[in-house]
Amino acid sequence: MLFNTINFAIFLPIVFLLYWFGTNKNLKFQNALLLVASYFFYACWDWRFMFLLMFSTLLDYFTGLKMQDADNQKRKKFWFWLSIIVNLGFLGVFKYYNFFAESFTEAVSRIGWQVSPLMIKVILPVGISFYTFHGLSYVIDIYKDRIKAERSFVDYAVFVSFFPLLVAGPIERATHLLPQIKKEKTFDYAKAVDGLRQILWGLFKKIVIADNCAELANQIFNNSVDYSGSTLVLGAIFFTFQIYGDFSGYSDIALGTARLFGIELLRNFAFPYFSRDIAEFWRRWHISLSSWFKDYLYIPLGGSKGGNWMRIRNTFIIFIVSGFWHGANWTFIAWGFLNALFIMPSIIMQTNRNNLEIVAKEKFLPTFKELLQMTITFGLAVFAWIFFRAENIGHALQYVSGIFKHPGSFLLLGIYWKYKTIITLISIFMLIEWFGREQQYAIASLGLKWKKPLRYAMYYAIIIAIFYFATGKEQQFIYFQF
Repeated sequence: MLFNTINFAIFLPIVFLLYWFGTNKNLKFQNALLLVASYFFYACWDWRFMFLLMFSTLLDYFTGLKMQDADNQKRKKFWFWLSIIVNLGFLGVFKYYNFFAESFTEAVSRIGWQVSPLMIKVILPVGISFYTFHGLSYVIDIYKDRIKAERSFVDYAVFVSFFPLLVAGPIERATHLLPQIKKEKTFDYAKAVDGLRQILWGLFKKIVIADNCAELANQIFNNSVDYSGSTLVLGAIFFTFQIYGDFSGYSDIALGTARLFGIELLRNFAFPYFSRDIAEFWRRWHISLSSWFKDYLYIPLGGSKGGNWMRIRNTFIIFIVSGFWHGANWTFIAWGFLNALFIMPSIIMQTNRNNLEIVAKEKFLPTFKELLQMTITFGLAVFAWIFFRAENIGHALQYVSGIFKHPGSFLLLGIYWKYKTIITLISIFMLIEWFGREQQYAIASLGLKWKKPLRYAMYYAIIIAIFYFATGKEQQFIYFQF
């Protein structure tokens, strides 16, 4: 079930009304309802993979209790590694087995060996990377004595499968989400309205920005040999806004939806395209994944304690693993490697925490230096996204070489006229994002002090834009494939 469909528009109000008015505000009934609704939401994709989700949930719930009740460290370690190996094993088989098999076949064929490995002909279970990481963080935190094992299966299952975050995050932590699930709630009208505003903005990002950029980005990337370098640059920029509108739009809808049920999810985006260096970009892009890798991989590897060599090594590991997490393709690994290279100067010079506050805070415009820094950082991000979007490494290299081999004409008037609608939409979108950059999301406070007719006119304008600029095609969210 997609957030941007009529099915979800029917599903959400029904669950909302039952949650607040059909359960007598009984916490156990509310959580049971959320669990049933979440499983139904997931089953709408492919009911067969429900069993994988339920098995993963049962495994981590059971091993969590076993670790909690273990009478010695050896037994605790046994249950811990059982959960880790099985979880990563399922993820490896479904997501990476074919990739490794094909890579091995290609490698040995170069030395004259011919092998035909058994390939798995099954689609990737939607959301497997996300709910697997939910479970992994839970069992790791229990093993490290950061939390106690959850005794209520329903509460734990809601933590893993809460439908707003189930298929594309944010990647939650038990320390943050479980206490909210276990806490009795009262309906907060102001929070519900704020949630609806964030949902509205998320739909605008997805339908108006991402889906329209996708059509042009796909056209240019899929026929890249036919276009001039200037058009290829524009194609990469379109994809840059496509993936941002798509993924941050999903996150906005997820956070807004959760707020309707009195739950605050982790923030996943903080205006990353206004970053002044790559380190800041990664503090603002897919925040829940970046912080997950920091806490569960970077710090256990030694973090930054061992000097420059350890910082460099650990940074490359984090970014390459992050790239591999996104998918079984060398393009994702190349994308991660590029981002590691881009962040290296700030790691070596230890300037990676220079830009912690949002750019031009409490100011109308950035300084020239900040504008230059943002432009360079944005350019590096666009270049890396080429590898993320390309079909394979060869396609990525051909695309990049095409930019320089056939630079073409970059007359601003001509470029604008050809793509005037989407460029205008992106410009308006980024203007709203700029003026709302100090908020949790761009329109969080926009219009709150206006008179009601004017404020509602803004809402209606966004709704009209969503329907008017809808492509008419059902577009899945990019991160569903991860």
